[in-house]
Amino acid sequence: MKLSISMWSVVSAVRQKRIDLPGFIEFAARQQENGARGVELLDYFWTDPATEIAKVSRQIGAAGLELAVYSIGNDFFQPERGAWEKQLESLKTGVEVADRLGVRTLRVFSGNAKPGYAFEDGLAWIVEGLAQGAEYAARYHVTLALENHGLMAGRSDQVRQVIDAVGSTSLRANIDTGNFLLVNQNPTEAARDLAPLAALVHLKDFRPARPDETEHIYKALDGLPFTGAVVGQGAVDLPAIVGLLDAAGYTGWLSLEYEGGEDPLTVGVPQSLQAAQKLLR
Repeated sequence: MKLSISMWSVVSAVRQKRIDLPGFIEFAARQQENGARGVELLDYFWTDPATEIAKVSRQIGAAGLELAVYSIGNDFFQPERGAWEKQLESLKTGVEVADRLGVRTLRVFSGNAKPGYAFEDGLAWIVEGLAQGAEYAARYHVTLALENHGLMAGRSDQVRQVIDAVGSTSLRANIDTGNFLLVNQNPTEAARDLAPLAALVHLKDFRPARPDETEHIYKALDGLPFTGAVVGQGAVDLPAIVGLLDAAGYTGWLSLEYEGGEDPLTVGVPQSLQAAQKLLR
């Protein structure tokens, strides 16, 4: 397994205009001393992808890094067919961008919760969208990695249900180690369930938030607030999960996704990578 840094780890610094996409790659290059070997890029951070893609690809290569995965924020939980079709086109564009970037894994979502709807209500929309997406991705030799994210396929059994229903080797799982806590599922047991299907892993730690913490808060289904933590300082049993992945034969990327309140550039990412290296020894 190899360590990558998701650009989402530095989203707070981006919003504060302390770093941009080229600056993130420079930052990631410096983190090679902490074990980083790759980066994860997201559609969220493009300014002008038509001109940026080639430049970013060259910069990543020149820095001695690999592009681990390209990630998009699609949403197939759409009651309106027109909105659903736009999401399918967005996914297809994501596949094409991944191909242009030379990366073979595209992180995808199922969809976001809508008032008055349950997961079962939109399951057919999710399955149809990811089935068509997987068929399109296969033409480019790209694998879609479905993340356990939000309420619509946030649990491991829901992710597995979608993957089984699609029935394509071009759709696999992105195991986000922290997100399971937000749907009140034990992360270790969830990882055990999905390890054989893993195409990507988001290395994330969460801890219960203190009453005085008001930013970087994520509410679980039972109302318990969580916040991001430096790897090894939260509630996720990451050594156990890495052990399960190893036993399942997973040799892919552990892409760090830090979502805590510490400065990601000086604390959150460097300290998480240092701790993650110890998990791999």
